Amino acid sequence: MAGEAELHLRGRLGRLRGLPLLRGTRISGELGRLQRQLDKIAEASDEEIWQHVELARHPDRPYSLDYAERIFQDFVELHGDRARAEDPAMITGLARFDGQTVAFMGHQKGRDVHERTRRNFGMTFPEGYRKAMRVMDLAERHRFPIISLIDTPGAYPGVAAEQHGQGGAIARSQALMSRLTVPIVTCIIGEGGSGGAIATALADRVLMQENAMYTVISPEGCAAILWRDAGEKIKAAAALKPDAANCLRLGVIDAVVPEPEGGAHLDADEAARLLGEALQSSLEDLQKLNGEELRRLRRAKFRSLGVFSTAAPEPAAARK
Repeated sequence: MAGEAELHLRGRLGRLRGLPLLRGTRISGELGRLQRQLDKIAEASDEEIWQHVELARHPDRPYSLDYAERIFQDFVELHGDRARAEDPAMITGLARFDGQTVAFMGHQKGRDVHERTRRNFGMTFPEGYRKAMRVMDLAERHRFPIISLIDTPGAYPGVAAEQHGQGGAIARSQALMSRLTVPIVTCIIGEGGSGGAIATALADRVLMQENAMYTVISPEGCAAILWRDAGEKIKAAAALKPDAANCLRLGVIDAVVPEPEGGAHLDADEAARLLGEALQSSLEDLQKLNGEELRRLRRAKFRSLGVFSTAAPEPAAARK
């Protein structure tokens, strides 16, 4: 697990990256100084990265409803997409948080075999994303901030989901989030798998719990494609770098939320307290910005992910 000093540095780096005055000389200098400190910290081993994957999938890890019960007051769940069906894999509703009404959405996996089957192991159908969009529209209309918790292996890949328009639902959800003018805070609390995760994670602040994972494909799926052997999952995880420390280093998330020692599954109350503090701090920062500024910065944030330059290197003579 990442040390406290490293998490502190990464948290400061994430907060500075989110400031609208990022191009200021003083702030840019501070960013560079923090990055140099982080570069001196040894990278996690393959086994340490895989440990994060296992903790992210731990069956006793708190799920969205566990956090909703501990963080929110007067939580009222809303059901159905008003078109086809109810999807139990996606929880949505309204609640009180820090003295204000917020819109909430989060994946829910289930504790026992029966509930996991009913909730489809947290893998959402298009109806679930349409339900989330219904709540997003409600939040925009009434100016409610949005809190989204991510914990899914991915969107459900079955035939029925494809027949109901899975790809289009994921795309429309992202497009809607990019247009909203209310503050949006997301936290990956367990598994953040592929398009099923990003569909409700296009936020102003993307947080990630210390032992969560966020990746475009599962390590097993990656290993099966690259090495024709799902048993190479540890090697694949090391290549994907889905752990929180590496996601922050790569700029995919904005800050790491610490967990109780040993993992969130050992103390759900303390994990909820730490998560609640992080959500509250993020919302306080975002509510200082107006709606148009929020939307502009959000779009710029996600358009910058994965940007690289193909420009030719500067000749050695010119650098002297």
